[in-house]
Amino acid sequence: MLIAITRKVSNSIAHCELTHLERQPVDLELARRQHRQYEKTLEGLGFELHSLPEEPRLPDAVFVEDAAIVLDECAIITRPGAGSRRLEVESVAAALRPYRDLVHIQPPGTLDGGDVLRVGSMIYVGLSRRSNSQALEQLRAIVRAHGYEVTGIPVGGCLHLKSAVTQVAEKTLLLNPGWVAGKNFPALKLVEVDPAEPAAANALMVGSAVIHPAAYPRTGERLEKAGIRVLPLDVSEIAKAEGGVTCCSLLFRG
Repeated sequence: MLIAITRKVSNSIAHCELTHLERQPVDLELARRQHRQYEKTLEGLGFELHSLPEEPRLPDAVFVEDAAIVLDECAIITRPGAGSRRLEVESVAAALRPYRDLVHIQPPGTLDGGDVLRVGSMIYVGLSRRSNSQALEQLRAIVRAHGYEVTGIPVGGCLHLKSAVTQVAEKTLLLNPGWVAGKNFPALKLVEVDPAEPAAANALMVGSAVIHPAAYPRTGERLEKAGIRVLPLDVSEIAKAEGGVTCCSLLFRG
């Protein structure tokens, strides 16, 4: 069974944390319609949807990816780098408990799930403003027995590692080389974003398809030329909250 955990858009999303973007008005109703279309797309791709209720006092709570890393063997509950987001993990942990054994990142470690990219048995961790080396070492100790290798990658110019690079096929990554160097991934094929679309590297691989923001059609064309099936979605309001298509779900086999 394929499971997708999502969370409804909070009515306070306009007060979200922002690091690299200027604050813009967020159309709440449009954000909710876009998010519902995102959920419907996941359902159409075969996922059983577990949609958590909104958290009115937690503006960023729709971004459930940051609260956990779900592996086949366990789920690691994170400790988000922004203090305002740490209450988000409780409900995500409760949703994951029926499916996985849970392990928690402990202080002084901080880790956002958006900084964690798993490709096979390799786990890349972005060392960003939100995720630190102490959390990386904890993660390495947790997953070592399961055969994973963990490596840290400096992140600059963007919020998370997966703002700059995501997996789009079995051995292929979509990359903004201005934010993360391609040399960090020597064994993998790289598709670079169109230079006019620097924020286009965040894509969500779902089986043989990739969900990708409709706002970046030039990069979408590059993916299609690489033989990748692209499912464009309008996520304009989520993007104003410094979110991407990977941020809004936790996908795993039940």
